[in-house]
Amino acid sequence: MSDLDPHVTRFETRAIHAGQEPDPRNGAVMTPVYLTSTYKQDAPAVPREGYEYSRTSNPTRTALQENLASLEGGAWALGFASGLAATNALMDRLVPGDHVVAGNDLYGGTYRLFSKVFERYGIKFTYVDTTNVAAVERAIEPATKYVYLETPTNPLLRISDIAAVAQVAHARKKLVIVDNTFATPYLQRPLELGADVVLHSLTKYLGGHSDVVAGALIGNDAALHKELAFFQNAVGGTPGPFDMFLVMRGTKTLHVRMDRHCANAMQLARWLETQPGVARVIYPGLPHHPQHELAKRQMKGFGGMLCFELQGDVAAANAFASATKIFTLAESLGGVESLVEVPASMTHASIPAEMRRAQGLADGLVRLSVGIEHVDDLIADCAQALESARKPARTPAKAR
Repeated sequence: MSDLDPHVTRFETRAIHAGQEPDPRNGAVMTPVYLTSTYKQDAPAVPREGYEYSRTSNPTRTALQENLASLEGGAWALGFASGLAATNALMDRLVPGDHVVAGNDLYGGTYRLFSKVFERYGIKFTYVDTTNVAAVERAIEPATKYVYLETPTNPLLRISDIAAVAQVAHARKKLVIVDNTFATPYLQRPLELGADVVLHSLTKYLGGHSDVVAGALIGNDAALHKELAFFQNAVGGTPGPFDMFLVMRGTKTLHVRMDRHCANAMQLARWLETQPGVARVIYPGLPHHPQHELAKRQMKGFGGMLCFELQGDVAAANAFASATKIFTLAESLGGVESLVEVPASMTHASIPAEMRRAQGLADGLVRLSVGIEHVDDLIADCAQALESARKPARTPAKAR
């Protein structure tokens, strides 16, 4: 257990040291990867330091959980095999007839889990624009258990006022869940703004190297921790120890990487705004973003994600995404390398087309996960891909 004081030690120091004391037996600086499924007990039903089976707990997972709790300013954290496994644990607390108010601009996998899995069990969902606090308030029902936010949202990068939503929800004794994957605890601290639980896909920025799939929940309420830990163990969506080790390696450099992600994304967004054929650029750091002032107040930086639309719609978007050379055409985000995708046909294809369009997700929207390469190379890559997208598609010659 780390003895670092979260109120004194700076974020950058806690990222490297919280939960990660040198091994007392041999002085090893890096937390060991405990590749064990079971543990010798001191007597029947007397596990040593509480460890009896690695689905329930594992020392490598414990180290990461303490690290994540420190970074988010929480009392506890729970690790999962993916971000969706973490979301699933939250939903496992609900019973038929319960209700959730959720954002209408969600990661496609979250929407799929809600609509295709938990709706079948009698859980009800209402999707609203969570940037509109009044809309959130109107959607809350007596049966509502959660107000579920992404901020910034995926993919449209809308910013919800966490403190204002929490005030409305808590007045009605509802829990506020915030998916903080895009912002990370380095840029945004939802628990300090009134959220009850923070959710992460650790696969993204916290892992940071596109080599691990994992998730986490972080909070302060002890009773809620006990409930969620029960489902973590009972359902079994837990991560392996090597995955936890990889995420710990990532959190150590989170602050350094996020500074570069933010700087590169801002410079690229400003450049894209000047390019012919670019119809719209969406980035919270741009002054014309609808929630720019809120983002300035609520976040330390604007993140590494940006979106844009091209004149020519989906054909131009597909042409651009297929022509990049440094930006890799791939799903996911938050790694050191830059990625490009077209959400309507990739990460958000599970959301019905009419619902996507109604919430403003155009079929031709391009999403960029801006990495930490040299920004001039990223701009040059986008320039040549834009040029390629502007070229008319070739018509096959008629057979002679």
